[in-house]
Amino acid sequence: MRPAFVALGANLADPVIQVRAALEALAELSGSRLLRASSLYRSAPVGIRGQPDFINAVAAVETSCGPQEFLAALFDVEARFGRRRDFYHAPRTLDLDLLLFDDLVIDSTRLTLPHPRMHLRAFVIVPLLEIAPQCQIPGRGQAEAWLPAVSMQPIARLVGQPA
Repeated sequence: MRPAFVALGANLADPVIQVRAALEALAELSGSRLLRASSLYRSAPVGIRGQPDFINAVAAVETSCGPQEFLAALFDVEARFGRRRDFYHAPRTLDLDLLLFDDLVIDSTRLTLPHPRMHLRAFVIVPLLEIAPQCQIPGRGQAEAWLPAVSMQPIARLVGQPA
């Protein structure tokens, strides 16, 4: 079993329900086990105007899959949730991003690990640190060191969520 971290986000079709259901879908992936999930967070779209806020979370998973196979499984979950890719940064019912997979560094046309912008997004770093405070990003160091870089991006933990 290999550790992986997945970012979840949605801003359409009752995003709180979408993200919670996606966490359940991750828990049911063949050959994988959901270890931990962060609280849910509300964040404004980054670099996008005229869209609703996102609901985000990060999940820690163990999987027996390889990175490409696990990514394909994530794409299958997105498709089941009605994810469409009509245009770049389109609103979405569900977005699953593979952030980290073991300590692998991969740069291919289909998969880049660690996720190339994860360290620049509060909606990734804040929930990631909630469930993995000592997390290391290969080639970038401790995830916590990136908090100042994302400090101006508004993010709020949803009330009533576990801390």
